[in-house]
Amino acid sequence: MIPSPPETRASLIVRLRDAADVVAWDEFVSVYGPLVYRLALRQGLQSADADDVVQQVFAAVAQSVHHWLERPDRGRFRGWLLTISRNIAIKTLTRRPCGGIGFGGDPGPAPLSELAEPSPDVCGQFDIEYRREVYRWAAEQVRASVAPKTWNAFQLTHIEGVSIADAAARLNLSAGNVYIARSRVISRLRELARQFEVSE
Repeated sequence: MIPSPPETRASLIVRLRDAADVVAWDEFVSVYGPLVYRLALRQGLQSADADDVVQQVFAAVAQSVHHWLERPDRGRFRGWLLTISRNIAIKTLTRRPCGGIGFGGDPGPAPLSELAEPSPDVCGQFDIEYRREVYRWAAEQVRASVAPKTWNAFQLTHIEGVSIADAAARLNLSAGNVYIARSRVISRLRELARQFEVSE
């Protein structure tokens, strides 16, 4: 059975206001977690620190998403998330290795509403990686919902570049069934990705 389509991204973001909405948060973390993690690694952090950044970013989103939603000038959600992610990653990179913050010390991060927008190049890369994560997420959904031979027909012909005839021979299917299987998977992937790409 093919899973029901996810909430559109806009409604998913609205649902993040409810910290108890486990389904919304699981979906959000599944798509955005790897993006934030890779961004932290690109900033020069080690794996364990990048994991910490992911947790801090999602804590910041949970605390501030309702404020972001109420702002009339809020802009794109991914831009806001990217700004939070970069600032937390940079703060993690530059934090002092020991000692606490006392009187006159580091005032801490700026309020999330005052963070500077990232450059267009960084936004573009973040958007490309976002699309990859949406595809990865959609592929997991589709792969879990179709027969193994159906998925294998898609993977062999569409991803690995094996000819239809060779894939049919490997899978013990007719060429027509390989075409149908591949088409079914591609159609479902596009449908899931399109529904997740509804504008913010």
